[in-house]
Amino acid sequence: MAAQNDVRIQVSEDKTGQHGQGEEFDYSQRGQWVRAAVLGATDGLVSVASLMMGVGAVKHDVRAMILTGFAGLVAGACSMAIGEFVSVYSQRDVEVAQMKRDNRTAGNNEQEISEKESLPNPIQAAAASAFAFISGAMLPLLAAAFIADHKIRLGVVVAAVSLALVIFGWVGSVLGRTPVVKSCFRILVGGWMAMTITFGLTKWIGSTVL
Repeated sequence: MAAQNDVRIQVSEDKTGQHGQGEEFDYSQRGQWVRAAVLGATDGLVSVASLMMGVGAVKHDVRAMILTGFAGLVAGACSMAIGEFVSVYSQRDVEVAQMKRDNRTAGNNEQEISEKESLPNPIQAAAASAFAFISGAMLPLLAAAFIADHKIRLGVVVAAVSLALVIFGWVGSVLGRTPVVKSCFRILVGGWMAMTITFGLTKWIGSTVL
């Protein structure tokens, strides 16, 4: 009976240990794709909004702002996709070369096949990066598309971008288990700085230099 009780206690401890391990989660792994998604969306949001604010500093025509923003969306999405594809493909080549060296020494072909399946996919990375950029870039375009008054249009773009930046910061902090206020504050101030600098410099160049 004592031996059986010992076995039951051991099994119970094993289950408890497994359960405890199952509850643990490595947020550093999640943080990698969270960072990539938030970075892509934020880049699209801030860069396209800054372009539109720069054009809006010297032109009151809504078509000029929309066309500039759309050109920034297409160019930025292509740039993000190509850059991510090249970067991930280079990383993949390095990992494959290292795996071949390791497996050549160990003589383990099964491990090589398993490791190849876990390698990063350049096409998926490029598509995800472009999609994230486009998702962020669409917001300032939609915010400005239906407003005729120039000053109100600029204010609505700034307000919409600010709200989106706060949401992006909140989502990133929740998924990555980081402080919410600091995350939202950093991303919001960065977006404001980008739009303000672009607006101010473009207005100064348009009024004094050109």
